[in-house]
Amino acid sequence: MTVGARSSGLKPLLAAREIVIFCGPGGVGKTTVAAAAAARAAAEQGGKVLVLTVDPARRLADALGLQTIGNRETKVELGDGARGELWAAMLDAEQSWDDLVRRHAPDPDTRDRILANALYRNIAGRFVQSHDYIAMERLYEVHSEGGYDLIVLDTPPSRNAIDFLEAPERMAEFFSSRFLRLLTAPYRNRLMNLAARPFHQVADRILGTQFLSDIAEFFLLFQSMYKGFVDRAKAVSRLLRDGRTTFVVVTTLEGAPLAEAKRFMGALREHDFHMGGLVLNRVLPAWFLHPDATAEARRMVDSPEQVAGTLTGTLTGTLAGTDQGQAARVLAEVGESFCRFSVVAQREAEERRELAGMVATIVVVPYMASDIADMKGLLQLSDHLVEAPPQTEA
Repeated sequence: MTVGARSSGLKPLLAAREIVIFCGPGGVGKTTVAAAAAARAAAEQGGKVLVLTVDPARRLADALGLQTIGNRETKVELGDGARGELWAAMLDAEQSWDDLVRRHAPDPDTRDRILANALYRNIAGRFVQSHDYIAMERLYEVHSEGGYDLIVLDTPPSRNAIDFLEAPERMAEFFSSRFLRLLTAPYRNRLMNLAARPFHQVADRILGTQFLSDIAEFFLLFQSMYKGFVDRAKAVSRLLRDGRTTFVVVTTLEGAPLAEAKRFMGALREHDFHMGGLVLNRVLPAWFLHPDATAEARRMVDSPEQVAGTLTGTLTGTLAGTDQGQAARVLAEVGESFCRFSVVAQREAEERRELAGMVATIVVVPYMASDIADMKGLLQLSDHLVEAPPQTEA
């Protein structure tokens, strides 16, 4: 039976789109998969490719051959024979918020007051959903500059798919919300609206007048950027639904990440985003499903002494003269381990059959024995992303 036979790999998406957004649950190798896809596109398709990641891990910088990854793009060495260029940047939320303030502040004085505001310095980059939003903002900025043929975005791990997809709209709504109007009203006009007075009386008792005043002053400054901020958020939302943009969901086949990935795919469809493909990472090899291998493993569990006797009697070298009782115990443990993995592999195969009806492009990345540590490893991983040969179940 063929599992995942509908997969044609991510190569068409990487060639046809300007923006490929890798999203999904945390801890599933999403950043590494995104970097591998970008490296393959630059090496094979040519042009100028940027991978924008949110992962500060040192191992990713090592794999890309960089000392550090910062908010500004850095060129990555791809090696001989590469047709294009690969650039990398790591999202710095605080720096990106500063850039946003500089861009949208109505005048230099307001800009400087916001950047110098102690409250802003403490919470910049820590607003609810700010990391989701600022990743989209940074994407829009880079795309608008037009310096890259392809941008690959590794998104922040999202606890809720809807939060990520709606981040631009929600940030815009926040800066025009009734709550913010109530909070800042008395500082706009000394004649406080009667409807707002109870709110402020309660808030004063809980938070303290000075603290509330500091918050209101901060948001008053921030609301001076309202029009530019909201216009930009709407533009970001349009870009996410643009025909040049596609989403790729990355997950493992473990229960919790897979359930979240399914919710994410549903949210993409519900919000009219283009679902380009699904990457199943760290999948067990197909030979765990081979009936002959499973039968032999079961024989090692059920009759380990017989198997040990056969081995020590027919093989020379290290096994010759080995204590058969010790060999039997080892063989039984190996056989039991194989059988456990075979059960997991069977469950993964069932999940893949179900997923084949949900998305047209599925690629499978096998479980690798070691972490990706260099560009060679990234490109080896990328073989599975762009070629995605069908795996068969006997």
